[in-house]
Amino acid sequence: MSTTSPSLRLSGHLAPVADEIDATDLPVEGTLPPELTGRYLRNGPNPLPGEQPAHWFTGHGMIHGIRLRAGRAEWYRNRWVRTSALEGEQMLRPDGTIDRSVGVANTHVIAHAGRILALVESSFPQVMTPDLGTMGPCDFDGRLTTAMTAHPKTDPVTGDLHFFGYDFRPPYLTYHRLSADGELVASAEIDVPGPTMMHDFAITDRHAVFLDLPMTFQIERLASGMPYGWDDRYDARLGIMSFETPGEVAWFDVEPSYVFHVGNAHTDSAGRVVLDGARYAAADARVMWEALGHDPAGLAADAAATGAARFHRWTLDPATGTATETALDDRVVEFPTVDDERVGREARYRYAVSDARGRAAIVRFDAARGTATEHVLGADTVAGEAVFVPSVAPGRAEDDGWLLSIATRRDGSASRLLVLDATDVAGPPVAAVTLPRGVPSGFHGSWIDDSEIGG
Repeated sequence: MSTTSPSLRLSGHLAPVADEIDATDLPVEGTLPPELTGRYLRNGPNPLPGEQPAHWFTGHGMIHGIRLRAGRAEWYRNRWVRTSALEGEQMLRPDGTIDRSVGVANTHVIAHAGRILALVESSFPQVMTPDLGTMGPCDFDGRLTTAMTAHPKTDPVTGDLHFFGYDFRPPYLTYHRLSADGELVASAEIDVPGPTMMHDFAITDRHAVFLDLPMTFQIERLASGMPYGWDDRYDARLGIMSFETPGEVAWFDVEPSYVFHVGNAHTDSAGRVVLDGARYAAADARVMWEALGHDPAGLAADAAATGAARFHRWTLDPATGTATETALDDRVVEFPTVDDERVGREARYRYAVSDARGRAAIVRFDAARGTATEHVLGADTVAGEAVFVPSVAPGRAEDDGWLLSIATRRDGSASRLLVLDATDVAGPPVAAVTLPRGVPSGFHGSWIDDSEIGG
C-alpha cells in the first residue's frame, strides 16, 4: 500500500472558489414554501488562493449560506471560517502538545443552544454569527479537552447533544454530552485498542453506537495529508453504550468495512439496536481512500465498479452478543440523512445522494416498503447532501416536508439550491434558487430555522 499521495487534483465541481461574495434577491423558479424561514448553511473545504492542500479533507472551511424568508431567497453569501489555522497557526505546538483551538472547521455546520457551530473532527468547534462571521473557538467554558466530532447527534426529545472526540494518542476515544442549553454535562473515556478514524456515530433513545473500524492512524502517511489508512490487522467492531453508564461499551464483531456516515439507529421492540449507514466493503474502502487523496471527483466516474458505499443495516443483539448484517440496496450512495425529529427512533425514510458513472440522483429509501425513489439530475449535475426540513402542519406524516440540496454543474460553472417535495422526490423541484456562482461540492450542512437562533 502506498504511503504517499500524488498531487491532489481539485477540478470541476470540486474546484475551490477564490473569494467571498454577497448577492441579494436571488432568482427563484417555482414557489418557495413560506414555511422555509431561515438559513441553509453548507460547509466544505476551500483552500486559499495559491494553496495546494495535500488532501481534499484538509482545505480551510468555507460556509455557503442562503437566506430564505416569506417565499423569497433574500441572499447568498460565502465566508471562510476565520480560524487561527487560516492565519497560518499550527495545531501541533513546539512541545508536541495539540492546540485544539486550531483547526480548519471545514466539515459541518449546526445550531445548538442558540449558537451556530462550524465543525471538524480534529478540533474545537468555531462559533459563527447568523451572517457567517467567525466569533472564535468554543471549549464550553473549558470543559471540553478533546476534539469534537463533526457529526454530533441531537436527541429530539431531550434536546441533548451527544458527541465524541477521537485522537491518535490515548485516550483514543471520549464520549461527551451537552445539555439542551449548551452546558457540557458528561464526559467519559472509552477503551478501544488503537487510534481509529471514527468519523460518525449514532444514537438511539437510550444508547450511543460507536464504529471502531479498520481505518487507523499511520505515522508513515503524514506526507499524504491524512495520516490514516486501511489496516487489515485491526478488527472491525460496533459498540453500544447506555447513556446511563457512560464509558461502558458492549462490542460486537462485524465484517471488515468502513462507514463515513450513518443513516440512523433505533432500539427495536426486542431490545436490539438497529443501525444503518453507507458501508464500504473492505476492498471498496481501500480504493476509496486512495482516490480521495488525489482525484476525488474521478472516484464517482467508476464508482459502480469499485470504491463505493452501499446502504447497509446492522442489528446488534445484547442478549446474544451477535450482530446481523444486511445489504439494503445495491445502488451507490453517500451522505445518508434522516428527519431530525426521528434521530435515534425508528424511522421509515432515509435520504441520500447517488453518483455512479455520471448518473447523479437524490434518493429516498422507504423502509416499510423496501423501495427507493430517485430524483435524477442527469450526467451534467451533481447533488449535495439532501437535508430534510419538516412541514409545520399539525400531525404531519414523517415525510411531510422538503429536501434541500445544492446541485452543481460537473464543470463547476453554476449551482442551484433545489427544494424537493419529500413526499414526491421523483417529481420536479417545488422551487430552485439560482445561486450567483458555482458552489464547490462540499460536505455537510443544516437548515437553521430562525427560531433556533433568534432570527
